[in-house]
Formats: sequence, C-alpha cells, structure tokens
Amino acid sequence: MKTAHDLVAEAKAQITEVSVEEAEQAVQQADVVIDVREPDEYQAGHLPGAINIPRGMLEFRLSNDTALSARDLNLVLYCKTSGRAALSALSLKNMGYLHVRSIAGGFDAWAEADKPVVQPQMPDFE
Repeated sequence: MKTAHDLVAEAKAQITEVSVEEAEQAVQQADVVIDVREPDEYQAGHLPGAINIPRGMLEFRLSNDTALSARDLNLVLYCKTSGRAALSALSLKNMGYLHVRSIAGGFDAWAEADKPVVQPQMPDFE
C-alpha cells in the first residue's frame, strides 16, 4: 500500500520543480501562479499575484474557466511545503498542460528565503 509520501515522491519524479532561487524568476514569467492551499492558508499570506485554487478544486476550475483552459499556459504552483503542489502539477500534466512548474519547499521555503509575501491588512480602528 502506498502512502501520501510515496505518491508525492512519484509525482516529483514526473514534474518540473524549481528551487526557491529559481522560483522568483519562474513566478515573474508565469501566466498564472496558483496557490493550491486551502483558503485560510492563502489568506494568512501568499505570493504576490497568486490566485487561490485549492487542490481539491483545481482540475474542475481549470476545466471550466476559459481563462485557465489553454494548455500552453505557463503555470507555477505552490502549497505549504510542496507535496500538494507536486500532486497538483502531475494532475495538470496528465490533463495536457505543457508548462507546469512547482516550487520546491513551497510557501514555507519562499517565506524563509525572505521573498515577497502578501500579508493580510487589518483595518485601523483608531
């Protein structure tokens, strides 16, 4: 029986994963940056310009949104540490998307490298 770790390892062997050092350029060149974490994770902080499509809805959203259905889009995916993004990247590859990359280490690695992060703004009540 395979574990989640086994599935992630298999996915990573079949996708393109970019290091944190390469990620900033990949993000700048991307047509779409997709955060596949849950909405509460996204709202707590995310990459600038990223859209949130949780992993469980990814295939459905991309299939039903004409702006995201072109198979030649340059896509960059990330999650918290890279497991969900790797599984998502493999799924999109299997759907025929040609240019899908995942960020190694995910959001945690991005933030630890002091890359730009969008943080929620709390209203000032004073």
